Parts: sequence; C-alpha cells; structure tokens
Amino acid sequence: MKSKALFITQAAAIAAIYTLLTCFAGAIGLANGSIQLRFSEILTVLPFFTPAAIPGLFIGCVLSNILTGCVIWDIIFGSLATLLGAIGTYLLRKKSCYLAPLPPIIANTLIVPFVLSYAYGVPDGIPFLMLTVGAGEILSCGILGIVLIKALTPVKNRLFQPQS
Repeated sequence: MKSKALFITQAAAIAAIYTLLTCFAGAIGLANGSIQLRFSEILTVLPFFTPAAIPGLFIGCVLSNILTGCVIWDIIFGSLATLLGAIGTYLLRKKSCYLAPLPPIIANTLIVPFVLSYAYGVPDGIPFLMLTVGAGEILSCGILGIVLIKALTPVKNRLFQPQS
C-alpha cells in the first residue's frame, strides 16, 4: 500500500512540475510553435529512475497542452509523443544514461512537426520543423536531461525508491 501511494505521489509531483515548467516556457513564448524549448522536456529522462515518471510526464503534458491553449490534435498527439518517449526511456534505463534522452528526442522530432503542420498550419516544411523541434529536444532532453540525470544519481535512492 505504501509503495502504491509513493508511486502516485511521485507521478503527481512530476506532472505538476512538468506543467509548471511548460507554463513558464509558454509565458515567455518558448513552449509552442515551430521553435520550441520546453524546459519541462528536461524531465523526460526521469523514467530512467522511476516508472512513476511515465504517467507523470503524460499527465503533465496533457495538462500543459490544455493550459497553454493547444488544439485537440496537439493535446492528443503531442502527449502521445511524450508518453512514447517516456516508455522508451524506461526501457533503456539499464543501459547507459546517455541513451535515456533518445526516445523522447526521437518521438517528438517525428511526431510534433506533423502536428505543427497539419493542426496549426505552420507553413514551414516537415523537414525544417523536424530540424527545429529536434534541436529544441536535443537541448532540453539531451543536454539538460543528462545534466539532470547526473545531478540526481547521487540521491536517486532517496528520491525514487519506495520506502520500506
């Protein structure tokens, strides 16, 4: 019972932090559009530490997309991209920490440009949008995500392991 409550609490905390960071990025114009730098995407490496991050990231992305005024297709497919990335990161958790950011980078780079083009009518071509979205994902998930993994690794057992 205690570990189930901890799982739900961790997922809720991750969802809340993801939402807060996305809303902050949205307030300064970086959360949506063809050039995106969502600070919240740094958190997509958290499934490296805990499976609770998978629903946390998904729920956080859904809430963020609703709160920042995204269209339904972005709410659905953008959130699914985050979910796929989180699952991929969790599956790679026993490999090198440097592989952890790859699933969210790949999922968002492949899915989000189509959402931008078809749901929002962004006139840039899909390849260009893949480049811009991919660059933002490399910065947030890849570079800053690895920094987060390195910072959390010394305290991972206190933050992410169920208390007995």
